[in-house]
Amino acid sequence: MVKQIQSRLRHTPLTQWRYRDFGSLVSLGEYSVVGNLMGTLTGRNLWIEGWFARMMYVSLYKMHELALHGFWKVSLDTAARMITRRTEPHVKLH
Repeated sequence: MVKQIQSRLRHTPLTQWRYRDFGSLVSLGEYSVVGNLMGTLTGRNLWIEGWFARMMYVSLYKMHELALHGFWKVSLDTAARMITRRTEPHVKLH
């Protein structure tokens, strides 16, 4: 985005944008996650589920939290959640 803005300000041609879909992960509850990953190495889609899909989902979720809130808030929230073991719905509806 920064390069595109700089190109626009210099009145030079913009580089072409290309959408790349890396797949999707869906949490179906606390212990059930399924996903479809777009393979760049094999050229095919890869269906994942179970523990591995759960770990990928949690890591992706934490990376998004880090980008939004920063290290300290995410760390403290994660520690508080582990200590209190709040009961809350684990299915995300968005």
